[in-house]
Amino acid sequence: MRSSGQHAIRLFQSLEHPCGYWPDRLARDLIIDPTDPHLPSVYGQALAMGFRRSGGHVYRPYCAGCRACISVRIPAERFEPNRAQKRCQARNADLVVTTAPPERTEENFGLYRLYLDTRHAGGGMDDPAPENFDAFLACRWSPTEFMEFRLDGRLVALAVTDVLPDGLSAVYTFFDPALAARSLGTYAILAQIDRARREARGYVYLGFWIDGHRKMAYKRAYRPLEYLDGPRWRSMPDPE
Repeated sequence: MRSSGQHAIRLFQSLEHPCGYWPDRLARDLIIDPTDPHLPSVYGQALAMGFRRSGGHVYRPYCAGCRACISVRIPAERFEPNRAQKRCQARNADLVVTTAPPERTEENFGLYRLYLDTRHAGGGMDDPAPENFDAFLACRWSPTEFMEFRLDGRLVALAVTDVLPDGLSAVYTFFDPALAARSLGTYAILAQIDRARREARGYVYLGFWIDGHRKMAYKRAYRPLEYLDGPRWRSMPDPE
């Protein structure tokens, strides 16, 4: 990979590690050199090439004999909410959405812990330490903002969003599990699409989609949806 100034940026291949999606498989990643000073300038290009950020690492799966992880994005200007998504927007019309610096506070860390303890109990992410929060959601070079969703002044959801000139990357969302009926995860994506459209940022990147994986099925609900097929982005067919 090369930066806009034609600086060659190294790619590393990780060791095999347990797959986070299929417990019977091993995974491997391509990782852009996290120490390269040009990483911030190529991050947008990397997203368009199917990479994803987690903490300070920009990576994409590179597994032997498996191509299940497919990069997907929503073209914001062409997005049309379905009936369920319109109901979700109406249900959450009373929320106030603002942006904040990507910094840990007592309030957002408390919500993060509550979410993980409830939704991911026993999954290895529950009971996080403050340094886990800091390392996972942002890093010193990333163009990250916290989109905060408040109900009567109380933080009820937070969407970690990387802001690039031509798109937004939906890095991670957490919310109050007691408000599950509001579908706050869905609403956070809809809010990011709306923001991308208002700010003339072309896409909302959703990371990876895996056909047949129940935790990934929700991404097919956003139409139109594009997927990376080799070097080209193509429109994903409607579900049958």
